[in-house]
Amino acid sequence: MSTDTPDADAESAPESAEEAPSRAELAARVEELESQLAAVDTDDGEKKMSIVATKGTLDMAYPPLILASTAAAFGYDVTVFHTFWGLDILHEERSKDLKLSSVGNPNMPVPNVVGALPGMDRVTTSMMEKRIDDNDTATIEELIETSLDMGVEFQACQMTIELMDYDEDNFYDGVTTGVGAATAIQDMADADIQLLV
Repeated sequence: MSTDTPDADAESAPESAEEAPSRAELAARVEELESQLAAVDTDDGEKKMSIVATKGTLDMAYPPLILASTAAAFGYDVTVFHTFWGLDILHEERSKDLKLSSVGNPNMPVPNVVGALPGMDRVTTSMMEKRIDDNDTATIEELIETSLDMGVEFQACQMTIELMDYDEDNFYDGVTTGVGAATAIQDMADADIQLLV
């Protein structure tokens, strides 16, 4: 014989009804969550790459330019921040006369003691320029112009411009000048990929 009484069932029913939210409450909660998700989900699908270029030798000018132009070809929004000797890459005249250091480079075909001799940087630079020409590799100027055409933003560090006494008029057309470290850091913070070259 059951010990449950109709009064006990009646008392438990309202309690369970109070615990479960109504359909209207659930719909309101879902709408609230969807609006919060929409506010957080601001990804427009565009990926961003930020590169910092600090060196101005012939062999170190190619990596940021190749990476920037390739990323732009894949649809990335690309910024390259040039500071210290990296500014030589953006200088129209200096970029055509970048040297390759023959000392301290383990892949050079000459020992350091020979590489330290006067004029060896010019020899190794000529060797690299011949290889670039023989392989029909794009020049620094061609890579910069191609990258600019693809929407890559080249930024010149304002502190370095002043420190090294650069004339902003000597940079390639399209280079953004007057950029400070704070702007570069914010750009890196917003990027999906950050590289220091």
